Amino acid sequence: MTNSSIVTADRATHLKIVIVSLIASVLVLVAGISARPLADTGVSVQIVKAGHTLLAARADTPSIR
Repeated sequence: MTNSSIVTADRATHLKIVIVSLIASVLVLVAGISARPLADTGVSVQIVKAGHTLLAARADTPSIR
């Protein structure tokens, strides 16, 4: 039997579609979990704090005081 449409497909065909989609979603999930970077506990965290504010101006512009 050829099930060319999802509307006219029988129960077994719907079940096959659900099973294949579940397997594909699990494979995507496993690939996503295995692709993330591993946490390295030996790495120290570097914190950058803002220093004093600086005003950048050209040297040939007159300064108003």
